[in-house]
Amino acid sequence: MTTQSPSHHVFILMGVSGSGKSAVANRVACELNTAFLDGDFLHPRANIMKMAEGHPLDDNDRQPWLQALNDAAFAMQRTQAVSIVVCSALKKSYRDLLRKGNSNLKFIYLKGDFATIEARLKARKGHFFKPQMLVTQFATLEEPGNEEDDVLVVDIDHSLDEVVAATITAIQDTINKG
Repeated sequence: MTTQSPSHHVFILMGVSGSGKSAVANRVACELNTAFLDGDFLHPRANIMKMAEGHPLDDNDRQPWLQALNDAAFAMQRTQAVSIVVCSALKKSYRDLLRKGNSNLKFIYLKGDFATIEARLKARKGHFFKPQMLVTQFATLEEPGNEEDDVLVVDIDHSLDEVVAATITAIQDTINKG
């Protein structure tokens, strides 16, 4: 029994909070008529309770969540030609766990600088912006380097329509390379 189809792909949209992961993923999944999973939905109850109490997660807290995302990505690539997952994947060790055993998985890094993302977060209606959270996100971020050849970069310093178009192009180029 084959476990993966070489023509099936999972793309994890990654980046710091405020980089547009959910908005881009939603639009891309809609335009490509494909599956979309917000990785936050797979947090175990203990993580949800810890965050609700105002405590940040540590790497040990994230392990079962990242494993659940790895399993979900594996399942998605068995049934969908293209699947989209949203996960910040800020550290290389997180990306390594996500890609483990999933050879058809790629990351799309929605890359933006601090000032761009801060301005977007401040402009959100009905959203309480905590500047320290963004500082923490950038401090935690280990930007993908050349050794991570499964990471595609999309610059977010454009309109949402342009970022969505660039993301779709990156996905289609990857699929066409086969």
